[in-house]
Amino acid sequence: MSVVGLDFGTQNAVIAVARNRGVDVITNEVSNRATPSLVGFGPKARYLGESAKTQEVSNLKNTVGSLTRLAGRSLSDPDVQIEREYVSAPLVDINGQVGAEVNYLGKKERFTATQLAAMFLTKARQTAQAELKLPVSDMVMAVPAWYTDAQRRSLLDAAQVAGLKILRLINETTATALGYGITKTDLPGPDEKPRRVAFVDIGHSNYTCSIVEFKKGELKVISTACDRHFGGRNFDKAIVDHFAAEFKEKFKIDINENPKARLRVAAACEKLKKVLSANASAPINIESLMNDVDVRGFLKREELEELVKPLLERSIKPLEQALAESKLKAEDIDVVELVGGCTRVPALKSAIQQFFGKTLSFTLNADEAIARGCAFSCAILSPVFRVRDFSIHDTVHYPIEFLWEKNQDIPDEDTSLTVFQRGNVMPSTKILTFYRKEPFDLEAQYAKPETLPGKVNPWIGRFSVKGIKSASAGDFVVCKLKARVNLHGVLSIEQGYYVEEEEVEEPVPEPKEGDAMDTDQANGDAKAPKMRKVKKQVRKGELPVSAGTSALDTSIVDRFTEQENTMMMEDKLVADTEDKKNELESFIYELRSKIDDVYSEFASDEEKSKVHAKLEQSEEWLYDEGDDATKAVYISKIEEIRATAGPIIQRYQDKIEAERQAAQKAQEEALAKKRADEEERRKAEEEKRKAEEAAKVPADQEMSDAPAEGEAVKPEGIDEA
Repeated sequence: MSVVGLDFGTQNAVIAVARNRGVDVITNEVSNRATPSLVGFGPKARYLGESAKTQEVSNLKNTVGSLTRLAGRSLSDPDVQIEREYVSAPLVDINGQVGAEVNYLGKKERFTATQLAAMFLTKARQTAQAELKLPVSDMVMAVPAWYTDAQRRSLLDAAQVAGLKILRLINETTATALGYGITKTDLPGPDEKPRRVAFVDIGHSNYTCSIVEFKKGELKVISTACDRHFGGRNFDKAIVDHFAAEFKEKFKIDINENPKARLRVAAACEKLKKVLSANASAPINIESLMNDVDVRGFLKREELEELVKPLLERSIKPLEQALAESKLKAEDIDVVELVGGCTRVPALKSAIQQFFGKTLSFTLNADEAIARGCAFSCAILSPVFRVRDFSIHDTVHYPIEFLWEKNQDIPDEDTSLTVFQRGNVMPSTKILTFYRKEPFDLEAQYAKPETLPGKVNPWIGRFSVKGIKSASAGDFVVCKLKARVNLHGVLSIEQGYYVEEEEVEEPVPEPKEGDAMDTDQANGDAKAPKMRKVKKQVRKGELPVSAGTSALDTSIVDRFTEQENTMMMEDKLVADTEDKKNELESFIYELRSKIDDVYSEFASDEEKSKVHAKLEQSEEWLYDEGDDATKAVYISKIEEIRATAGPIIQRYQDKIEAERQAAQKAQEEALAKKRADEEERRKAEEEKRKAEEAAKVPADQEMSDAPAEGEAVKPEGIDEA
């Protein structure tokens, strides 16, 4: 079982895996540790991740980014209208959900934001599988803290379409906090004052500040504040707008009229911004930007800070809000930990440091902290890994209320109740009690729609409670519903049941000291405890609950999954076809160079001519009509060339094999001779050792060999009779 964490960012995605007693960030097919969060479409296949980025400038209208910012949204949402500036493909409405219209396989296709996210998650799964050499099915994925129920459900549906089981959708700063705390061995004990850490995460498009309290073996999120339109891309836009005006004045070109030119300027400005994080000034040079005009410019860090002054002024608001909600002051914070690529901007760091009045901490990898935290979370939830116990107490970001129709038999009944308040612990469960005589419905929605991102529909779901039958006419059934905000931050009614009041006996509590004592007990007589009858609610049976939420129907998920699998097969076929085409091209060049060199002595002039003619013919075909052939045709062309050059290659291989066998035989003979020589030498040494031992006879042995006094000496050469 694989343990994978995914930071699915607006610009890039980072994948981390738990292995080798730690967590590693894995690289993609071009050895990058971050993969562009892009999906592109072409006439033959899709482009996912790196390939989409490579094709982006030439394939603008068919490339979709900002995948996580489109998920779970409608086309009319103001936030989606903002994304039009960053998404090149035309956005369209598909059954109430935003999607993109692209040219795919030569015809116009429409894909929902959920499908587009699923396509990228398929790529993430393939990248992880290629690295781990194992099937990947389980994953923990990070999402922004400001995500609503609908957005979370959209990504859960996307993961299901991509063949992934999401063990947990975790808020980004919570994942960062987990990665920070789980490795710490010096956290305060249960009875000590907690360590308070402010995590400031400023990425490509999101700004989040979370105040987290740490104790040994646990973290508790106290407050979270967000600015969902503050990040690296906003700084890039300020620079792009500056140079757009400069180029218009200096070079008489308007990059806003040419999307490809603006994209190239945006890429150059992003690099310039990074250079200015470490240098006082930086140039920008772009050749043939548009209308064959080369452009150049120059920017100082002070000029950049002036351009982004409105952003710098906004940077303090999430910090103030997070502190206010936590009911803490800046001096109560022990550590301020910064993550996210945008936190490298010096002016931003200065503003944050000035607000907290303490040195900032950069102990975590700014780009990989979230993915590492996700991998730790996945390891905790996985039965395969043994991880240090570490509990996570996150918070509900938006208050949730339930609404229902008034019961005519209960005139003063309320018709709404805020069940989960902002800041409540998540995951958590609440029990709702209703008195009903027949089935009823209730709806869940966000209590304060004005706090939601953009103009998201506050509706969460509708729940129908069935199976209510009164035991006798006119009696109410006491219905209990278990509402839960789960690990993903998604609301559900887990179960419904009904209870009845029954009389049960229970002992009367012992009187406290000083109360009047029972006379018999006072006299020392033993007496059984007094019992009393009380009415208690006893669970009697289940109530079926059907739910209607923004999650996709099973039939739609199945249809999307089937489409995704079909597109995956198309991608694989195109990749295999390209491999065979490259194999044919390489084979032609390799054989051409060898036929007059390595294979020369094994071929007659006539055979060489035939091979050359075949190679010439195949090359002409490949660069003409064979440029867009099928995999089978490329394979047949390779076989045709092999058939022509086969006898020559076979003779060469026969000679090589003969030489190899001769060399092997010579090696074996040399080894046998070496062993024989060693054996002969060993025997000679053994005989020599024995001779030396025989020569060294002890003195007492020489004495014993001399004849005793009076003993006759037998002359040599005379045998006894």
